[in-house]
Amino acid sequence: MRGLALSQEVGQVLWRRATKGRTSIKVYRQGLNIDLPFEQTNNSYIDHDKNIKFNYFFARKVMFVKYSKAFVAMPGGFGTLDELFETLTLVQTRKIDQIPIILVGTDYWGGLLEWIKMVLLEKFGNINAEDMNLVHLVDTEDEVIRVIEEFYNNKTSVENRIFLKTIKNNEH
Repeated sequence: MRGLALSQEVGQVLWRRATKGRTSIKVYRQGLNIDLPFEQTNNSYIDHDKNIKFNYFFARKVMFVKYSKAFVAMPGGFGTLDELFETLTLVQTRKIDQIPIILVGTDYWGGLLEWIKMVLLEKFGNINAEDMNLVHLVDTEDEVIRVIEEFYNNKTSVENRIFLKTIKNNEH
């Protein structure tokens, strides 16, 4: 998906893999870093003028959620879960516009989604059945792109049509 900004919310190793070699095409590689005693370090593939360092998680989450056109989560730890559930809550409560929320890795995320369905939905009724449609579980890059394209093809706003046109025009 060329012509769009990539944010490093997908974890260091996978994000490096996604952005390495993309210097010859127009891809903005931004970093939303936070000072932690472990884990997060600056990614060497970030455009240095687009590397923002945060002191607080809440400010960082606001920045990456506010301007996102999709949320793609790779396997990660508590920080990834925090960002996933924050985004789900904001979309579910309509505090932000609906965006596709995509979890990559059936082996990793399948059990969590099954627990959400069995416990939150069926056993306690804490979510609606429609809430399960907010999340897409995929295994490949092609599936991620398909979910995003289908989401925006089903939208009718001018902004969404422009977004999709940008994706298609830059895939050559």
